[in-house]
Amino acid sequence: MSIRVVVADDHPVFRNGLRILVEESPGLTYAGEAADGRQAVEVCAAAEPDVVLMDIRMPEVSGIDATRRILAARPQTAVLMLTMLEDDTSVFAAMRAGARGYILKGADEEQILRAVTAVAAGEVIFGAAVAARMAAFFQGGQRSAAPAFPALSAREHDILELIAGGLSNPAIAQRLALSEKTVRNNVSSIFAKLRVADRAEAIVRARDAGLGR
Repeated sequence: MSIRVVVADDHPVFRNGLRILVEESPGLTYAGEAADGRQAVEVCAAAEPDVVLMDIRMPEVSGIDATRRILAARPQTAVLMLTMLEDDTSVFAAMRAGARGYILKGADEEQILRAVTAVAAGEVIFGAAVAARMAAFFQGGQRSAAPAFPALSAREHDILELIAGGLSNPAIAQRLALSEKTVRNNVSSIFAKLRVADRAEAIVRARDAGLGR
């Protein structure tokens, strides 16, 4: 059976290139496209794709949040992140959201097609550059935030990781493709759950747990 693919990316030229790639590839069917995360959720609800090629930084709703919403409605859909971001925080945020793969936009067509086929078959796949970063992360003895603060949501973990790294709210908003208001609300929730009075105390707690290093 043909693999139904939806493309979600806010850059029309890149989105069009992926459409052509899918349409010209045997075994794949182009099921739709979206220019932002909100559209991605709507298109996937209507098209019921097997695979979504998802960017992270998009207007309205980020690719991370769109992934959560898509998988909540249709868990059998495989989300493959195709992005310029290769930092540890973005990779782990995507995995926590339920993405099955993470490759960089610099990947060639063969790599992208191989990744689409792999995640459609239930595999989890990373591009070479991302896999190397993950290997270095675990070999260095670093830990993800999840075991340290189980009361925090996945998004709050990601934000706390960046707070521990010294980033301001505007910088966090840009990194995670969120509004500053959303970041402020999550920061307030983090402080309440950690029972800390301010940012400095939150940073101490987070770094003691191995975050932000």
